[in-house]
Formats: sequence, structure tokens, C-alpha cells
Amino acid sequence: MVTAHNLGFPRIGAKRELKFAQEAYWKGQSSREQLQAEGAHLRQQHWAEQTGLDLVPVGDFSFYDQVLDMSFTLGNLPARVRGFHGDALDNYFRVARGRSAQSTDDHTACCGGVAAGEMTKWFDTNYHYIVPEFDAGTSFTLDASRLLDQLAEARAQGVKAKPVIVGPVTYLSLGKSKDGTDKLTLLPALLAVYTQLLDTLAAQGVEWVQIDEPLLVTELDEHWRHAYNTAYHQLKTSKVKLLLATYFGPLLENGYLAANLPVAGLHIDAVRGREDVLPVLNLLPAHKVLSLGVIDGRNIWKTDLNAVLNWLEPIAERLGDRLWIAPSCSLLHVPVDLRSEQKLDAELQSWLAFAVQKLDELRVLATALREGRAAARDALDANRAALAARRASPRVHKPAVQAAVAKIGARLGQRDSAYVKRAPKQAAFLKLPLYPTTTIGSFPQTAEIRHARSEHKAGRLDDAAYQAAMKAEIQRSVREQEALGLDVLVHGEAERNDMVEYFGEQLQGYAFSQFGWVQSYGSRCVKPPILFGDISRPKAMTVEWITYAQSLTQRPMKGMLTGPVTILNWSFVRDDQPRSVSCKQLALAMRDEVLDLEKAGVRVIQIDEAALREGLPLRKAQWQEYLAWAVESFRITANGVRDETQIHTHMCYSEFNDIIEAIAGMDADVITIETSRSDMELLEAFEDFEYPNEIGPGVYDIHSPNIPTQEHIEQLMKKAAERIPAQRLWVNPDCGLKTRQWHEVIPALTHMVAAARALRAEAA
Repeated sequence: MVTAHNLGFPRIGAKRELKFAQEAYWKGQSSREQLQAEGAHLRQQHWAEQTGLDLVPVGDFSFYDQVLDMSFTLGNLPARVRGFHGDALDNYFRVARGRSAQSTDDHTACCGGVAAGEMTKWFDTNYHYIVPEFDAGTSFTLDASRLLDQLAEARAQGVKAKPVIVGPVTYLSLGKSKDGTDKLTLLPALLAVYTQLLDTLAAQGVEWVQIDEPLLVTELDEHWRHAYNTAYHQLKTSKVKLLLATYFGPLLENGYLAANLPVAGLHIDAVRGREDVLPVLNLLPAHKVLSLGVIDGRNIWKTDLNAVLNWLEPIAERLGDRLWIAPSCSLLHVPVDLRSEQKLDAELQSWLAFAVQKLDELRVLATALREGRAAARDALDANRAALAARRASPRVHKPAVQAAVAKIGARLGQRDSAYVKRAPKQAAFLKLPLYPTTTIGSFPQTAEIRHARSEHKAGRLDDAAYQAAMKAEIQRSVREQEALGLDVLVHGEAERNDMVEYFGEQLQGYAFSQFGWVQSYGSRCVKPPILFGDISRPKAMTVEWITYAQSLTQRPMKGMLTGPVTILNWSFVRDDQPRSVSCKQLALAMRDEVLDLEKAGVRVIQIDEAALREGLPLRKAQWQEYLAWAVESFRITANGVRDETQIHTHMCYSEFNDIIEAIAGMDADVITIETSRSDMELLEAFEDFEYPNEIGPGVYDIHSPNIPTQEHIEQLMKKAAERIPAQRLWVNPDCGLKTRQWHEVIPALTHMVAAARALRAEAA
């Protein structure tokens, strides 16, 4: 009998209940007990949604991040917070975001002013994790309380629990050595605590533990391959059965290693790594379980259940009860429940599956494998009909769009002149000082802005009144920036609900959910638009707002756009054509917007590509193919303008060093990047690579409520000037300011402008 199980469930709640509970606690508006109660309530709901599965994950719920959870389980706390003796949850939030609740920080010696942990992308997803920190003095001490408490809750609810933990080798690889220590030297001490943890779970009567090792789908050198053998030969002494879970891609050359590690079962991603299935099947020892991830945990399209059964049934016949089935990865990366959607039209909704529906699909497959297809005929027939309707729908395919992509030539992505010729023309027009200051685009989304938007969507605020409200907010942003003394202004993006959704709403080929929220980090949730068909732009999307903002000031105003690669990577993308084709469709649409902005007199245009690196394949051998079409798409968008128009781009929370040549190939006049949490370490790429254009290394960590001092900003910029000539440096935050409050933004930007002026005076 096949076993049906799940690797992880979304933690935020169908209506983002966790987000609102977190933020209320941080603001001091609710108690720690209320936050913990909401967490318990959500866990109870989520386990109930997984009823009927043979094994259900426990420990996948987190108040911020599962990697940070693992750091606390292992006792690996940064030195800067180890002296705090208050509640562990508050210390946890200090590492995550620099401070905890106002009510706790205001009355402790530790207070709120600690550096937040560095944050970066979880493999090739848009989820961010808190980077573990290591040094020569790192030690590990087990604290299994979080996992044991959730295990007890699950059992009380009658849940068939399978605890989930991040595996030791992946955990080490995700961390950062703060003093140059070889991380692998910490493996023996780390394994001792993992052994304690597994023994503790065994003592609780746990049979199976899911131990996540997605690092196995990446290219590994001999040292990391050896680390896997070392780790799992030591952990095999535990009395629990280990299900080693890999996902996000194929194992390829690591298939033999993964199949032969001394664990009781192996999970592989049979959606992104379908080519692994037969080789691993032939390699797997006869006593091991093989778990196949047959439902896509990264996208929202219905699974072709009949097609999956066609290749899965022979495997089930061969493996019998050694076959397990599951989603490809944790469902953390998809929205919770399609049943919440009331406004999606019926046709489109029939093509989709959110987390709850994906588990329904899993149950159908399990029934068909156990009892034969006849036992699931109604569900299989309905699935077949929905897929056929999607393939035939005239809403999906637009011949004119396809013809435009076919005509794309090399000239479309070329500027008239090289940067060295463009830069003097731009400087003569803009007349900016040394160390020019700017922001990344958005300003705080106040309660008034959100209220006006919700009233407008509900039809209680007409178009004219809504536009007037947004213009008032734009005017406020412009006046605040002028008072601060910023050199290049932005309109503040008051009218934008999200940097991707805003554009998707105005492009043909997109659809939108009401509650399709996905966690990006902590309490930050995004609602990816659904790219279901060929893309085109019916009319200008930003020109009216930007030109209004420019009319309010004599200073240069940036036009703000999201680039095609980021729109693609932060959407749920159609799976019936190559992503590169969809990206070029987006590039042509956004190019029209760039040209319209230039025609309207906007001479500084920022095209954000925050997710460029995020889309990189996990294996370097496949990078060049991706970077070729991604960079081409950006250049198609950006490079139709005259030399005098300055093109900016922005990237955040990614390691850039290994793709710096591709970034230079984008040929943006100015690039702004996140560097504040990494203490300018991201600029190490510029020691060996002479970046030709201008760059703004972020000096204000906007994901923390902490306000940087002028001295701190000056220190960061001086570090940057050691690698990049001061004449090509900008001073800016590391990301948009929409998630912050004005009372935080004003002093932070005041310090930033003062730092720039001090640096200019010093250079004079």
C-alpha cells in the first residue's frame, strides 16, 4: 500500500492570521501568550487540513523562519544576543529583525538595538531565511522544546506525526563563517547535537523523522560529499527512521550518494527532477523507502493526474509498500486554500490548485494506486476535463504577441552609446553632486493609503476621490524628500499594492487572487499574480503618476518600474511554454512603458530586477542559459532610450559575486544593491572585477526597525569607496521603504543625507 504524506504546510494562515498576530505583538498591542495561542490555533487548523494522510509534518510551523528555528534548536545564537536572559521568543525575534516587541525591548538591558541576522534567499525561491552565523568559537547545545511542544500538540489532536528538521549538512552550507573558519570543521560538534535530538525524538516514540537536505540537488565538491557520508553514518545509530528529503531539482551525479546514504527512506523531487526517478529506482537498496514528489509544491496549476499515474503505476507495482508519494517540496511556497477565492472566474479557478487542493490531488493519486483508477474515476475525469479546457482556451494564446516575440533581434537590446559616452551627457543634464542620494522607490504604505485602496476596491470610493487621495500621498512624499535634501526623488508608489501585482493588474494575460498569499519572510507576505496567457500592455501604467510627481519639484524624479525577470520570477508562471518566452513577452510590454516615460520627459528610470539572481538554476552548469535570456530581457526593456536618459536597476538580498559579469552585461547606468546586513561583504566581487558603471550599495537595512546612525552609514560608504571610485558611488537604502513607518524613515534618511554631505566635504 502506497504511503501518502506531506513535507510541509503554509504557516501564515488562509487570511494571513500569523502576520497580523506577529505585528500586533511587535507593536506591543498584544501579549506573548496571545501570539503563542494564535500559533497553536493555526497549527491545529493546518493539521486538520491534512487529515487522511498517512504521515503529517510537525515542526514545519514557525514564528519567523525554519532555518532560524533550527539555529535555536541547536543553540547556535549570535554572540550579540547570548547575554539576554528574557523570554526565548523575544531573543528569537531580535535575531530575526533586530528587536522584539516594544513592550519587552523598552524594559530590558538588551533593549532593541541589536543587528538583525543576515537574510538571503532559500535556494531558488522567493522565501528568505535568516543566515546561521559561525566562527571558531561556535558551539552547539540542544534545545528541543519547540519541536517537542508541537509534537505533543499534534498527538493530542490525533495527528500521525512526522517531525521535520533541516539536515546538518544543508544547515552548515547555508550558514556564513564570520571569521574565515572552515564551516566543515564544525561538523563533528554539530552531529553530536543532531544525535541528541534524534535520540530525544526516539524517546518520545517517534518512528519517522523527515530530515531536509536540499543541498543534494546542487553541485558538491568532494569535501561536502564526504560530509554527507560522515554525517549520516554517524546518525544511523539513532532509533528513529530517517526520511532524507531532497527537492527543488534533480540529484543527477549525486544520485548514487543520496541513494546509498544509511537512511530508511529517500524523497526526490519528481516534478523538477523527473529524470532522477528511474536511475534512483535502480540504485536504491531493496530495504529503503522511495518517496516521490509528484505534485508541484512550487506552482499553482492543477497536476495532470492521469499522466502522473501513467508513469507512477509501474513503479508502485515494483515497489509495493516501499513507495511513498508527496508534493515535490513543502507547500510553504503556494497559497493556502483556493476555497477562499470568491472573485476568480470559474474557468480560471478550474485550472488551479493551492495547498489544500494539492493535498486533495495527492489523496486521489493514493486512492487510484491503492484501489485502481476506477475508485477515483470521477476525480480523474474532472481533472482531465479541466486540463483540456485550459489547453484549448483562447484566453491563453495571442498570435500577435507570439509574432512580436519572434521578431526580436539583437539591436533591440542595445543602447546607442557605451556607458563612457552616456555618463557625461547624463551628468550634464542631472547636475548631481558627489555621492548623490536617492531611495529605492517606495515610501511607507500608511493606514490611510491602505484604507483608501480597500475602499476603492470595494466601490465605496470613486476613481476621482481615490486618485486625489493618492496624489495627496505622492505630494507628501515629494515634500518630505525635498525637506530631507535628497538629490533624486521618487514618487513613493502610494498607488501600488505590490511591485509585481500592480503591473500584472494592467497587463493582459494575468489574473489575480484575493487570498493567494505566500510568505516571503517573517510577517512579509506577497500575493504573486497568476501569469496564465500571452502578455501585452493595453495602455500606459505609470506615466500619469510619475509626471504628476515631477510637476511638484525641480529635482530629478525617477520613474519606477519592475523589470521583466522579477515580474516573471515573482509570479505563478504558466507551465505550458518556456519561461524565457514569457519573460520576453513581459520585456516587450515593459519596454513600451519605458519609452512612454521618456516621451513624457522622465530622464531617470529605475527598472527593478530584485529577483534576477533568484531565478538562477541551482547548478552552475545551467546558469549561462538562464542568464542569457534574463539579461537579454532586461536589455530589451531598458535600452530603447536616448543616451541622456539614465537607467537604474535594483537588486536585493542575493549573493552577486558569482554573476557580476552578467550584471555588468545588463548595462544599467546605475545599480543599487543590498549590502547593509552583510557589512559591505557583497562588494567583494568588485575587488577582482572592475564594474564599469555606477553603483549604490545599500546603507540602511529597511527590513529592521533599527535606525542607522550617520557614523555607521559613513563607515559603510568608506568601505565601498575602497572598491569603487567615489565618483561612481550613490548613497541609498538597500530596498524600498513601504514596510517601514514615517517616524522610522525620516531620521534614517536624515542620517543618510548627512553622511553623504560629510563624505562630500571630506573629499573636497
